[in-house]
Amino acid sequence: MRFLVILMMALSAISPFSAYAAQSTEALPKDVQRAEMALNNLKQAQADFVMTTSEGYSLGGTFYLNRPGKLRFDFNPPVEDFIVADGRFIYFYDADLGEQSNAPIGTTLADFLLRDDIRLSGDIAVTRVMKAADLVQITLTQRDDPGAGQLILGFDEESYALKKWRVIDSLGNITEVALNNMVQNPQFTSDLFYYVDPNKTQGYNE
Repeated sequence: MRFLVILMMALSAISPFSAYAAQSTEALPKDVQRAEMALNNLKQAQADFVMTTSEGYSLGGTFYLNRPGKLRFDFNPPVEDFIVADGRFIYFYDADLGEQSNAPIGTTLADFLLRDDIRLSGDIAVTRVMKAADLVQITLTQRDDPGAGQLILGFDEESYALKKWRVIDSLGNITEVALNNMVQNPQFTSDLFYYVDPNKTQGYNE
């Protein structure tokens, strides 16, 4: 579906942030320090999500996170598309075509959220920190290529729980994911983070 194509482009729109240069956490502003700590403490989670684009597409579903390396987006019916990262690759399943596309996680923006050690420093530049609508919003770019796009993370102003993120690519296209009803450390089934072709009985990663 068209929405899935847009999402795939959004995840690839900004080149993945490269390895961090050393920088002391103590040198970061307090809000950025708290955000970095919250991200690193977010290991396993499940939440409802609403995903919107600047073209007016909007879909909801369930988001699953199992760091490092794994995530899943299941869209609400009647949409049968899904996205899953298994620790090595991220897969996009298009139910209309009955086909999947995939890419190494390290070549996509998803790599930033799935790392074992997330740092908002080094090769990442924090270009703006603002508070609005009970959120602390932190804008990130690549230090060596700020024109490639922006990633804006939104945290609850009190708890610093991750509430949303927004990707703005070099052309100004926006894709936003808002999270609600997050539960941390849920129990996951063993096959949740494997790509399994709905038209077959076995997964790609068995």
